[in-house]
Amino acid sequence: MTSGRTDSLRSTEIAVGDELPPFDLPVTSTVIVAGAIASRDFMPAHHDREFAMAQGAPNMFMNILTTNGYVSRFVTDWAGPEAMIRSIKIRLGAPAVPGQPLRFSGQVAQTSHEGDECVIEVAVRAANDLGDHATGTVVVSLPLG
Repeated sequence: MTSGRTDSLRSTEIAVGDELPPFDLPVTSTVIVAGAIASRDFMPAHHDREFAMAQGAPNMFMNILTTNGYVSRFVTDWAGPEAMIRSIKIRLGAPAVPGQPLRFSGQVAQTSHEGDECVIEVAVRAANDLGDHATGTVVVSLPLG
């Protein structure tokens, strides 16, 4: 897992087209269950393999709140501790299941200035061998500088 930045990016360091450093998340049963418990999502498909498979899933699978958390972490680890998430808009696809690591990638899609902040739109993707798990955009702001 990544450890994140200890300093924040500066607006002068960011350009449209910049690639974020990739992040690989080892998806385990523990990661899935812990995320479901933390978000108080007790649907059996997020902790009971047999239930999930009876519903047509290949295994228990990660819930959307956990996915949102990892998408947020991916972007803020890149941008640094002063980054403020403004929005996360993702679409779910292939399930995140144990034994299928999620590979996060991202690219700066747009930048603008609002007052004393730099607003950055990042296109994100989290995929595994089953396909795209999550695709979408994250908008963050950083102080100008």
